[in-house]
Amino acid sequence: MIYTNWLFSRTATLFIFSLFLLAPLVAAEPYTIKIERDVPVQMRDGVTLRADIYRPDVVGKFPILLQRTPYDKHGWGFEFARKAAMRGYVVVLQDVRGRYTSEGEWRPFIHEAEDGYDTVEWAGSLPYSDGRVGMFGGSYVGATQMLAATAHPPHLAGICPVVTASNYHDGWTYQGGAFEQWFNESWTSGLAQDSLDREIRKFSNARRSENTLPLSSYPVFSLPTPASATTTSVLAPYFLGWLAHPNYDEYWKSIAIESRYSDIRVPALHIAAWYDIFLGGSLRNYVGLKSHAATAEARDGQRLLVIIGGHAGGPRHVGELDFGPQADQFDEGETTLSWYDFLFKGVQNEFANPKPVKIFVMGLNQWRSEDNWPLLRARPTKYFLHAPSPANSSKGAGVLSTSPPVDEPVDKFLYDPANPVPTVGGPLCCDSEHLAPGPFNQSAVELRDDVLVFSTAPLEHDIEVTGPVQLDFFASSSAVDTDFTAKLVDVFPNGSAINITEGILRASYRSSQESPTPLVPGQVYPLTIDLLATSNLFRSGHRLRLEISSSNFPRFDRNLNTGESAANSSKMAVATNSILHDRAHPSALILPVLP
Repeated sequence: MIYTNWLFSRTATLFIFSLFLLAPLVAAEPYTIKIERDVPVQMRDGVTLRADIYRPDVVGKFPILLQRTPYDKHGWGFEFARKAAMRGYVVVLQDVRGRYTSEGEWRPFIHEAEDGYDTVEWAGSLPYSDGRVGMFGGSYVGATQMLAATAHPPHLAGICPVVTASNYHDGWTYQGGAFEQWFNESWTSGLAQDSLDREIRKFSNARRSENTLPLSSYPVFSLPTPASATTTSVLAPYFLGWLAHPNYDEYWKSIAIESRYSDIRVPALHIAAWYDIFLGGSLRNYVGLKSHAATAEARDGQRLLVIIGGHAGGPRHVGELDFGPQADQFDEGETTLSWYDFLFKGVQNEFANPKPVKIFVMGLNQWRSEDNWPLLRARPTKYFLHAPSPANSSKGAGVLSTSPPVDEPVDKFLYDPANPVPTVGGPLCCDSEHLAPGPFNQSAVELRDDVLVFSTAPLEHDIEVTGPVQLDFFASSSAVDTDFTAKLVDVFPNGSAINITEGILRASYRSSQESPTPLVPGQVYPLTIDLLATSNLFRSGHRLRLEISSSNFPRFDRNLNTGESAANSSKMAVATNSILHDRAHPSALILPVLP
């Protein structure tokens, strides 16, 4: 399944899955179906949105499956809608406000709670509805579900958000204070294309303009629209709004999911993915609703499925790795129908399993059901940083060990924003033609002196790491602001260094996403980088590795080291950044290790 039509031609393998979790047909024979196009639905403020309806062509009442999408309701959803209608569901596919056939202004996130409420209540009252509405879909389509659920429309009875976020500031537009440049520029470019003519489509390649500074000069905003010969920024004004609100302020709080879990009253199947750009949010949504949803029924009704790839591709081949035949056993459409067969039709399928969590364990390359997430039996294990001599590059002396550090020298490197560490794979969206996502060999990156490399000795036995990953460390900088990046790597016996999960921290946001504070140059600070989570079996003979640097570009924007934002400035400075790992500063990578 593909979440952006404009992306389809570039990433034909994204979300093309084979069969998994096959549910039995509820009807003895498939229904013939009837399709209604561009059915108007009026919102509370008078704006008309339009939907296509696919339903069994018989007299009766059926559950409704609703998708609200900015990616054209006539796109990929057709095949799923046809299949679901044949199995006894009414499927409603709606263009969100300001997109394709729907009226109004397209402003991401802003209207989705109210429009979602109004659409759910309209759908639940259709003459062939049995009164239950379930929502489905991924990425931004997952946001339309989560935001609608916070408004708790009475007819909403379930959701199925796939690879989506929990916070549209941290984990969508920013991460750790850094701007998600590659995603933000490629996603907004693709959305803008939907209303541009062929002449302007050449600007869809975010790679071509990744070095543009300030970021507010990104070329999509200086292009003439078909209706005007003058330059304008109206193609994606929300992008400029994101740049204007780097802090977690009311702009973001008004649409936050994480602060509104207690408003959500429905069961949910959360589908997350290793290497997906929204992995952290998908996991937080499950944990948050499991603990804080409005009712016991809703809390007990949460399910989590963690696949591989998501926006990064899959299901079996992601990046440079083949995750084996079990990874092929996933089909998003069938899984969605299986979820609603269980929820709405009482089918005792895999979702009747008392274990609410199912994850794919990489390295082992097998599925496993679990009682909880994070796994209670996982033991947080500290792998301390050591380096008797400089740890710069993979040729250096950096070591990871469970032994605490003693007296050791400081590791230093120069971070030059004009020569940043390049992004190689990882959680990326939405232009794999120009920057491929997923697991890739990091060996070339590790040859740079501005990358500190710390590795264990070859493992004597298999080690499974499943759960949240973080780096607690001590650092200083010559700059008033800088970034620190961290990457967990699996080093194969042949020397291939495969990225597993990663994170970033903009140092000025070390204490608060709401109120950044500059560094005092030369002062040592305790810092934490959230590397999100993983489930990976590090095989005997492999090595665990940690990379630390100050850039991962163009995935994240470059910190200019001046205290000024790349949104409005292009002035750069070179910073000397230091990592301490001694008795008084026990920097450590914390991994959830299964006994």
